[in-house]
Amino acid sequence: MLMTRVLRLLAVLVSGVLLLSACSTGPASTGGSSSGTASSAGAEAGAFPVTIKHAFGQTTIEKQPTRVATIGWSDQDMALSLGVVPVGSTKITYGGNGAGSTDWFDAKLKELGGTQPTRWDEKDGVPFDAVAKANPDVILATNSGLTQADYDKLTKIAPVVAYPDQAWTTPWQTSLTMVGQALGRPAAAKKAEQETLDRIRTAVDQHPAVKGRTFIFASAMSTDTSKLSVYTSVDNRVRVLSELGLKVAPVVEQLNSSKGAFYYDVSAERAPKLTSDIAMIYSDAKDVATKDKLLSQMPAIKRGASVVVTDEPEATTLTTPSPLSIPTLLSTYLPQLDAAAQKAG
Repeated sequence: MLMTRVLRLLAVLVSGVLLLSACSTGPASTGGSSSGTASSAGAEAGAFPVTIKHAFGQTTIEKQPTRVATIGWSDQDMALSLGVVPVGSTKITYGGNGAGSTDWFDAKLKELGGTQPTRWDEKDGVPFDAVAKANPDVILATNSGLTQADYDKLTKIAPVVAYPDQAWTTPWQTSLTMVGQALGRPAAAKKAEQETLDRIRTAVDQHPAVKGRTFIFASAMSTDTSKLSVYTSVDNRVRVLSELGLKVAPVVEQLNSSKGAFYYDVSAERAPKLTSDIAMIYSDAKDVATKDKLLSQMPAIKRGASVVVTDEPEATTLTTPSPLSIPTLLSTYLPQLDAAAQKAG
């Protein structure tokens, strides 16, 4: 379940071994080897050396990396969106496919003519031996749960670019910018960001009913219907939904006593107070919130103005938005949000 895995990784979605690949400055290769898969372009002029600030200090990268490893949820997408195929990346166990990857990553990989990175399982923490075996010259972890101890140990393998502030909550635009800096492609990162924002605007323009509607994103699980977990504006799911023209319902902050937290729990008895135009509910079953006698008293649910998220790959596009996953997010959720908005009154 998404809720369980996120709690585990944040307080603690992700976790086989495939052919080793890497990146260099020539055209992409389809063959996997220890010397790596090539990336589609070289570093931009004047890109190195570069110093990147993050939660554990700052990291200086002297020259273009040729073997890139990624830790966490989305850095692999960011690197690949800039034409760089990682040598090793997190195995995607929640919402992933049979390769421990995602369909949008694989589509871009095929476009570049690259081979799958080595995939490592992070469900029990950072697999230091596997990362070291990949022999990276930079480790990207801009949207991860690294601790200071993890960071210190990883820096003995290669320079590490960690998240800028809080674990697991880095906005996709910030991750993309940091990865672009680390790979010597800041202009390419800006271009990828703008193209993604343009894609979002075009898609939203086709669903005008969504614009300006208030929403609540929450999770309700069949294992415990005594509560809802409400996600705040710190959470990336809420952030990306806000980029679709939605507005976080005021009640989300009014009931939030854990300032800075990415979610908080609300008892089911208080569901009638969770007022919004639209409710987006993540759950392990379609009818948990809509049929429960207490949870179903959320005003948006009572009006039928709700979107229930149960499909793992689709949910992953919300949790780890990136230039690669956002097109799937838009085609999946905007029509559903539009239908909910029509019932919002």
